[in-house]
Amino acid sequence: MTNISKNFLVETPMLDFNHPQIQSLIKQRKWRDLSQYDAIGAIYNYVRDEIIFGYNADDRLSASRVLKDGYGQCNTKGTLLIALLRAVGIPTRFHGFTIFNKLQRGAIPNYLFSLAPKRIIHSWVEVYQNNRWINLEGYIIDKPFLKQIQLSFASQCEQFSGFGIATKCLASPNIDWTGGDTYIQSEGIADDFGVYSQPDDFYASYGSNLSGIKKILFRYILRHLMNVNVKKIRKNGLTKNAK
Repeated sequence: MTNISKNFLVETPMLDFNHPQIQSLIKQRKWRDLSQYDAIGAIYNYVRDEIIFGYNADDRLSASRVLKDGYGQCNTKGTLLIALLRAVGIPTRFHGFTIFNKLQRGAIPNYLFSLAPKRIIHSWVEVYQNNRWINLEGYIIDKPFLKQIQLSFASQCEQFSGFGIATKCLASPNIDWTGGDTYIQSEGIADDFGVYSQPDDFYASYGSNLSGIKKILFRYILRHLMNVNVKKIRKNGLTKNAK
C-alpha cells in the first residue's frame, strides 16, 4: 500500500471508527471476516437500509453519532460509510458537491420548502477496489422509503426528481453494490468541489447548509417536522396532495 493510500485509512474526529459502538457493530456483523468485495457490499447495504433516510442535526456529526441516531442523509450517512469501510481496512475518500434543492421537494414538506437553500451541500463516498476508485451514492435512500415513491410514480424507467431522489430511472435506479458505481441523487448535482481525503477538511472549507437563525430553527424544529414527514411516507406512502 502506497503512502498516499494511507491517507484514505486514517481516523479523524468525524471518522471516529475506534469508538466502542462502531467496533462492537463490526465485530457483531463479522465484517472483518469477509473478502474486500463482500465487506464493501455488506457495509454499504447496512448504511443504505438500516441507517434510514432522515435529517440529522448537522452535516458534521461524527460517525458514532450518526450510528447512534440510526438515520441520516447523504452527508451524514456518507461519514458513517467511510468510517466503517476504513475500520475494516478499505481505503475511502470524500467527494463534495452541491445539489439543486428541487430534488428534496416532497421529503421537505411544501410548507417548509421556501426555507431550503437553492443549492444544498451534497457528497458521496469513493471506495478503492480492484485498483480503481468507485463512486458510491446509492446508499442515501433506504429501500422501504424508495419503494413507496416507486409505487406512486414509477410505472416505467423514467427520469425523476423529488423526495430526495434524482435519477434517470426511478423504476430501477442504480443503487445495488455489484462492484461498480451506484447513484440516487447524481442527476441533481449543481457544483463539483472535488475529492478530499477527509470529510473534516471539506466541511472546514465549505461549512454546512444553513447559518444563523435558519440553522437554529433547522436543528431544533424544522428537521423534526421533515423527519415526521419522511417517516409517514415510509410507513403509509404518499397522499394525493403530496404527489
